[in-house]
Amino acid sequence: MPTTATISLQETDGPRVGARGWAALVVLMLPVLLVSVDNTVLSFALPEISTALSPTGVQQLWIIDVYPLVLAGLLVTMGTLGDRFGRRRMLLIGATGFALVSALAAFAPTAGLLIAARALLGLFGAMLMPSTLSLLRSVFRNREQRRLAIAVWAAAFSAGSALGPIVGGLLLEHFAWGAVFLVAVPVLIPLLILAPLLVPESRDPNPGRIDPLSILTSMVTTVPVVYAIKEFAVEGVTPLVVILLVLGVGMGFLFVRRQLRAEIPMLDMALFRRGMFTGAILVNLLSVIALVGFLYYVSQHLQLVLGLKPIDAGLALIPGMGMMIVAGLAVVPVARRVRPEILVPSALVFSLAGYLVVAFTTHAHGVAPLIVAFVLLGTGIGAAETVSNELILAAAPAEKAGAASAVSETAYELGAVLGTTILGGIITAFYRSSLIIPDGVPAAAADRARETLAGAFSAAEGLPASVAHALQQAAADAFGTGVTVTSLIGGVLVIGAAVIAALTLGRRLGS
Repeated sequence: MPTTATISLQETDGPRVGARGWAALVVLMLPVLLVSVDNTVLSFALPEISTALSPTGVQQLWIIDVYPLVLAGLLVTMGTLGDRFGRRRMLLIGATGFALVSALAAFAPTAGLLIAARALLGLFGAMLMPSTLSLLRSVFRNREQRRLAIAVWAAAFSAGSALGPIVGGLLLEHFAWGAVFLVAVPVLIPLLILAPLLVPESRDPNPGRIDPLSILTSMVTTVPVVYAIKEFAVEGVTPLVVILLVLGVGMGFLFVRRQLRAEIPMLDMALFRRGMFTGAILVNLLSVIALVGFLYYVSQHLQLVLGLKPIDAGLALIPGMGMMIVAGLAVVPVARRVRPEILVPSALVFSLAGYLVVAFTTHAHGVAPLIVAFVLLGTGIGAAETVSNELILAAAPAEKAGAASAVSETAYELGAVLGTTILGGIITAFYRSSLIIPDGVPAAAADRARETLAGAFSAAEGLPASVAHALQQAAADAFGTGVTVTSLIGGVLVIGAAVIAALTLGRRLGS
């Protein structure tokens, strides 16, 4: 969900590039495709990872969440480091680290080590993303060429997300779950070879100040809050949950106060005084929460409850991913004629309909309702985010375009974290509270079944046929209860995004 497609509108014209410039664009698309594929491919590997490593419910959420959490916390920092020390250099460091850690993650023997590897991937991924866009802007100085290049850069995200289920399905059909990590190595090796030859180095002559305290407070704001939500989903209200929430909120207050008082802040808080900017950020945040939460549970539902092979589950999501791309492109001419405070809420009606389809159908209805639901969800989110992404930078002053981009990318990654944390946590809580262990299930198998849906299906494999079937059915019913409740909550999030859009996206710039 890129957020910088309109940044070229705020820059001056320049000389046109030849074949070398377009070759550089192809090279810079490699990490973009990789990161976007990684966002969806891991959800499809999660059932096999759960079976192989037997993570707890909280660990299962952390396997997904720790990568975007670290990535979001370090985007602004790594962008500042790239400005100061060289954007191509930061890109190459990030690519090298990402490839090496991906190879280690593929062979992680425990859930804890896999979580640690995912955290390191977040660190190196944060070096990749700001660098690709900054280098793209330095390569393409001509406005028309730059618009086309950034449009390709933006489309790479959607294309990568659409390819993720297919790539994941094909890999998991023939290889172990670690293959979804190893795919990074052949993608990044050409980048490491060709980028020094085709992509020129660039720096900001007046880079922003590196503020270690701001970096620390921003990280200590996000991590405790997310962890508290995860713990609440499993354990309910505990002293640890309260302590973590107080710590996170307190650090958030200190971070904001430091940015307001700093002469050159890492994050210019004045941007949030602009109603259109803040509204568009919130629309994106809520939309991504709804989308990622949907992908989290639908991948498990398709493979475990409905029994589809990974490749078939991936194919089932392709229509929705494709519609997200189509809607994002098709809404551009419409946006010239329809005001955003009308267009965005109208688009989100489709997403609301998608969640209602899931909420009021059960696994007995098969794959068709989920395909329809994702097509509707993708239509609404694809159109709404294209409009809101343009408004984020349009609402910011030209000199704040970089800060606006960092904020919106951070909001997207935070939405990815919260989508899994909030909606995935709610599913986990309802699954555990609703699961009724059938008679005849041994205590050890029952304990494993209570952890996760994948744990229940794995535990059933060693039981007598009748008991195994009863346990699988009980787990599917309990998971279905969580999906119904979560879908309704997802619908509420979409309604909230629509209301925010209607109230804020029509406000004048600077209001």
